[in-house]
Amino acid sequence: MKAIAFLALLVCYASSVHSNNGNYSWEGPDSANRVQPPGPGENVCLTDTASCGCCLMQQTMHRMEEFFNMSLGELQHSLSETRSVLNNMRASRSAFSVALTDHRWCLGPFLSDEVIIYRHVFLNLGGNYNILNGIFVAPRSGVYSLSLTVYSDSGSAGSHLAACATMMVNDQPAAILRDLNSQDQEDSSTSVQALMLSAGDTVSVVLPKGCFLCDSGNHYNTFTGVLLYSTD
Repeated sequence: MKAIAFLALLVCYASSVHSNNGNYSWEGPDSANRVQPPGPGENVCLTDTASCGCCLMQQTMHRMEEFFNMSLGELQHSLSETRSVLNNMRASRSAFSVALTDHRWCLGPFLSDEVIIYRHVFLNLGGNYNILNGIFVAPRSGVYSLSLTVYSDSGSAGSHLAACATMMVNDQPAAILRDLNSQDQEDSSTSVQALMLSAGDTVSVVLPKGCFLCDSGNHYNTFTGVLLYSTD
Protein backbone atom coordinates (compact mmCIF):
# COMPACT_ATOMS: atom_id res chain seq x y z
CA MET A 1 0.00 0.00 0.00
CA LYS A 2 2.90 2.45 0.76
CA ALA A 3 4.29 1.85 -2.74
CA ILE A 4 0.91 2.58 -4.32
CA ALA A 5 0.54 5.80 -2.29
CA PHE A 6 4.04 6.93 -3.35
CA LEU A 7 3.18 6.22 -7.01
CA ALA A 8 -0.01 8.26 -6.66
CA LEU A 9 1.97 11.22 -5.32
CA LEU A 10 4.36 11.01 -8.29
CA VAL A 11 1.44 11.00 -10.74
CA CYS A 12 -0.12 13.98 -8.99
CA TYR A 13 3.20 15.85 -9.06
CA ALA A 14 3.75 15.09 -12.76
CA SER A 15 0.26 16.26 -13.64
CA SER A 16 0.78 19.50 -11.76
CA VAL A 17 4.13 20.18 -13.44
CA HIS A 18 2.71 19.45 -16.90
CA SER A 19 -0.22 21.81 -16.38
CA ASN A 20 2.10 24.80 -15.70
CA ASN A 21 3.57 24.71 -19.28
CA GLY A 22 7.11 25.28 -18.00
CA ASN A 23 6.44 28.85 -16.60
CA TYR A 24 8.83 29.22 -13.68
CA SER A 25 10.37 32.15 -11.80
CA TRP A 26 12.84 32.44 -8.99
CA GLU A 27 9.94 31.71 -6.70
CA GLY A 28 9.14 28.45 -8.52
CA PRO A 29 6.21 27.78 -10.87
CA ASP A 30 4.22 30.85 -11.95
CA SER A 31 2.06 31.74 -8.99
CA ALA A 32 -0.70 32.90 -11.32
CA ASN A 33 -1.05 29.41 -12.74
CA ARG A 34 -0.73 27.62 -9.45
CA VAL A 35 -3.60 25.36 -8.49
CA GLN A 36 -4.93 26.30 -5.14
CA PRO A 37 -5.31 23.43 -2.70
CA PRO A 38 -8.88 22.32 -2.21
CA GLY A 39 -10.73 23.49 0.83
CA PRO A 40 -11.89 21.23 3.64
CA GLY A 41 -14.13 18.49 2.28
CA GLU A 42 -13.59 19.65 -1.32
CA ASN A 43 -12.78 16.98 -3.92
CA VAL A 44 -9.43 17.61 -5.60
CA CYS A 45 -10.68 15.95 -8.77
CA LEU A 46 -13.35 18.63 -9.17
CA THR A 47 -11.11 21.66 -8.57
CA ASP A 48 -8.20 20.69 -10.81
CA THR A 49 -8.88 19.14 -14.20
CA ALA A 50 -5.15 18.52 -14.66
CA SER A 51 -5.22 16.10 -11.76
CA CYS A 52 -7.34 13.50 -13.57
CA GLY A 53 -4.53 10.96 -13.33
CA CYS A 54 -4.28 11.60 -9.61
CA CYS A 55 -8.03 11.14 -9.26
CA LEU A 56 -7.94 7.83 -11.12
CA MET A 57 -5.04 6.68 -8.97
CA GLN A 58 -6.97 7.58 -5.83
CA GLN A 59 -9.94 5.58 -7.05
CA THR A 60 -7.69 2.62 -7.87
CA MET A 61 -6.07 2.83 -4.43
CA HIS A 62 -9.49 2.90 -2.81
CA ARG A 63 -10.64 -0.20 -4.72
CA MET A 64 -7.42 -2.03 -3.88
CA GLU A 65 -7.76 -1.08 -0.22
CA GLU A 66 -11.29 -2.48 -0.16
CA PHE A 67 -10.10 -5.67 -1.87
CA PHE A 68 -7.21 -6.18 0.56
CA ASN A 69 -9.44 -5.54 3.57
CA MET A 70 -12.02 -8.01 2.26
CA SER A 71 -9.32 -10.62 1.55
CA LEU A 72 -7.81 -10.13 5.00
CA GLY A 73 -11.22 -10.60 6.60
CA GLU A 74 -11.81 -13.82 4.65
CA LEU A 75 -8.37 -15.14 5.62
CA GLN A 76 -8.99 -14.35 9.29
CA HIS A 77 -12.35 -16.13 9.11
CA SER A 78 -10.77 -19.19 7.45
CA LEU A 79 -8.00 -19.20 10.06
CA SER A 80 -10.57 -19.09 12.86
CA GLU A 81 -12.51 -22.00 11.35
CA THR A 82 -9.31 -24.03 10.87
CA ARG A 83 -8.29 -23.47 14.47
CA SER A 84 -11.74 -24.56 15.62
CA VAL A 85 -11.49 -27.79 13.59
CA LEU A 86 -8.00 -28.52 14.94
CA ASN A 87 -9.11 -27.91 18.53
CA ASN A 88 -12.08 -30.21 17.99
CA MET A 89 -9.77 -32.92 16.59
CA ARG A 90 -7.41 -32.60 19.56
CA ALA A 91 -10.32 -32.84 22.00
CA SER A 92 -11.74 -35.94 20.27
CA ARG A 93 -8.54 -37.99 20.19
CA SER A 94 -9.00 -41.26 22.04
CA ALA A 95 -7.05 -44.50 21.72
CA PHE A 96 -5.83 -47.22 24.03
CA SER A 97 -3.93 -50.47 23.73
CA VAL A 98 -3.23 -52.76 26.67
CA ALA A 99 -1.83 -56.23 27.33
CA LEU A 100 -2.52 -58.74 30.09
CA THR A 101 0.91 -58.74 31.77
CA ASP A 102 4.65 -58.19 31.41
CA HIS A 103 5.76 -61.55 32.78
CA ARG A 104 4.74 -65.19 32.55
CA TRP A 105 1.43 -65.46 34.35
CA CYS A 106 -2.01 -67.06 34.03
CA LEU A 107 -5.33 -65.47 34.95
CA GLY A 108 -8.12 -67.78 36.13
CA PRO A 109 -9.99 -70.01 36.20
CA PHE A 110 -12.58 -68.43 38.50
CA LEU A 111 -15.92 -69.61 39.86
CA SER A 112 -17.71 -66.61 38.32
CA ASP A 113 -17.28 -64.17 35.47
CA GLU A 114 -14.59 -61.58 36.16
CA VAL A 115 -13.64 -58.34 34.37
CA ILE A 116 -10.09 -58.63 33.05
CA ILE A 117 -7.77 -55.85 34.19
CA TYR A 118 -4.95 -55.51 31.70
CA ARG A 119 -1.75 -54.67 33.56
CA HIS A 120 0.50 -53.44 30.75
CA VAL A 121 -0.42 -50.21 28.95
CA PHE A 122 1.01 -49.52 25.50
CA LEU A 123 -1.10 -46.42 24.92
CA ASN A 124 -3.89 -44.60 26.74
CA LEU A 125 -4.44 -41.42 24.72
CA GLY A 126 -7.10 -39.35 26.44
CA GLY A 127 -6.96 -41.48 29.60
CA ASN A 128 -10.32 -43.09 28.88
CA TYR A 129 -9.21 -46.63 29.74
CA ASN A 130 -9.27 -47.14 33.51
CA ILE A 131 -6.25 -49.21 34.53
CA LEU A 132 -7.82 -49.84 37.95
CA ASN A 133 -11.06 -51.51 36.86
CA GLY A 134 -10.30 -52.46 33.22
CA ILE A 135 -13.19 -50.42 31.76
CA PHE A 136 -13.00 -48.08 28.78
CA VAL A 137 -15.48 -45.18 28.74
CA ALA A 138 -16.22 -43.61 25.34
CA PRO A 139 -15.48 -39.87 25.62
CA ARG A 140 -17.53 -38.92 22.56
CA SER A 141 -20.17 -40.38 20.31
CA GLY A 142 -18.66 -41.89 17.19
CA VAL A 143 -17.36 -44.94 15.38
CA TYR A 144 -14.76 -46.94 17.29
CA SER A 145 -12.49 -49.76 16.22
CA LEU A 146 -12.29 -52.39 18.99
CA SER A 147 -10.08 -55.45 18.88
CA LEU A 148 -9.52 -58.30 21.30
CA THR A 149 -6.97 -61.14 21.18
CA VAL A 150 -6.92 -64.02 23.68
CA TYR A 151 -4.30 -66.71 24.17
CA SER A 152 -3.84 -69.55 26.62
CA ASP A 153 -1.57 -72.49 27.30
CA SER A 154 -2.84 -75.62 29.04
CA GLY A 155 0.69 -76.51 30.11
CA SER A 156 0.96 -79.91 28.44
CA ALA A 157 -0.51 -81.89 25.55
CA GLY A 158 -3.84 -83.54 26.39
CA SER A 159 -4.64 -81.08 29.18
CA HIS A 160 -7.89 -79.13 29.02
CA LEU A 161 -7.56 -75.78 27.24
CA ALA A 162 -10.07 -73.05 27.99
CA ALA A 163 -9.03 -69.88 26.13
CA CYS A 164 -12.07 -67.64 26.17
CA ALA A 165 -13.18 -64.07 26.80
CA THR A 166 -16.17 -61.83 26.06
CA MET A 167 -16.04 -58.19 24.99
CA MET A 168 -18.88 -56.33 26.67
CA VAL A 169 -20.46 -53.01 25.61
CA ASN A 170 -22.70 -51.60 28.33
CA ASP A 171 -22.78 -55.08 29.94
CA GLN A 172 -24.00 -56.65 26.68
CA PRO A 173 -21.84 -59.14 24.71
CA ALA A 174 -20.31 -57.60 21.59
CA ALA A 175 -17.79 -60.36 20.78
CA ILE A 176 -17.40 -63.85 22.21
CA LEU A 177 -14.09 -65.70 21.82
CA ARG A 178 -14.08 -69.30 23.00
CA ASP A 179 -11.73 -72.23 22.48
CA LEU A 180 -12.46 -75.23 24.73
CA ASN A 181 -10.72 -78.49 23.85
CA SER A 182 -8.18 -81.06 24.99
CA GLN A 183 -6.40 -81.46 21.67
CA ASP A 184 -4.40 -78.21 21.64
CA GLN A 185 -1.87 -77.34 24.29
CA GLU A 186 -2.10 -73.65 23.29
CA ASP A 187 -4.33 -71.58 21.05
CA SER A 188 -5.48 -68.03 20.37
CA SER A 189 -8.28 -66.13 18.67
CA THR A 190 -8.95 -62.52 17.66
CA SER A 191 -11.98 -60.31 17.06
CA VAL A 192 -11.94 -56.88 15.38
CA GLN A 193 -15.08 -54.77 15.13
CA ALA A 194 -16.19 -51.25 14.19
CA LEU A 195 -18.94 -50.16 16.55
CA MET A 196 -21.03 -47.04 16.98
CA LEU A 197 -20.75 -45.87 20.58
CA SER A 198 -22.38 -43.00 22.41
CA ALA A 199 -20.55 -40.76 24.84
CA GLY A 200 -20.43 -42.54 28.21
CA ASP A 201 -20.76 -46.07 26.83
CA THR A 202 -18.53 -48.60 28.56
CA VAL A 203 -16.43 -51.36 27.00
CA SER A 204 -14.73 -54.12 28.98
CA VAL A 205 -13.49 -57.70 28.62
CA VAL A 206 -14.87 -60.46 30.84
CA LEU A 207 -13.21 -63.78 31.61
CA PRO A 208 -16.03 -66.35 31.81
CA LYS A 209 -16.02 -68.75 34.73
CA GLY A 210 -13.89 -71.84 34.15
CA CYS A 211 -11.71 -70.12 31.54
CA PHE A 212 -8.10 -69.03 31.92
CA LEU A 213 -5.62 -66.94 29.93
CA CYS A 214 -1.84 -67.21 30.04
CA ASP A 215 0.66 -64.63 28.91
CA SER A 216 4.23 -63.42 29.19
CA GLY A 217 6.36 -60.50 28.09
CA ASN A 218 5.40 -61.43 24.52
CA HIS A 219 1.95 -59.87 25.13
CA TYR A 220 -0.27 -62.47 23.50
CA ASN A 221 -3.45 -61.13 25.17
CA THR A 222 -4.31 -57.60 24.04
CA PHE A 223 -7.28 -55.24 24.11
CA THR A 224 -7.32 -52.18 21.82
CA GLY A 225 -9.73 -49.38 20.99
CA VAL A 226 -9.50 -46.34 18.70
CA LEU A 227 -11.98 -43.55 17.97
CA LEU A 228 -12.09 -43.46 14.16
CA TYR A 229 -14.27 -40.37 13.95
CA SER A 230 -16.76 -38.57 16.17
CA THR A 231 -20.40 -37.98 15.25
CA ASP A 232 -21.39 -35.40 17.87
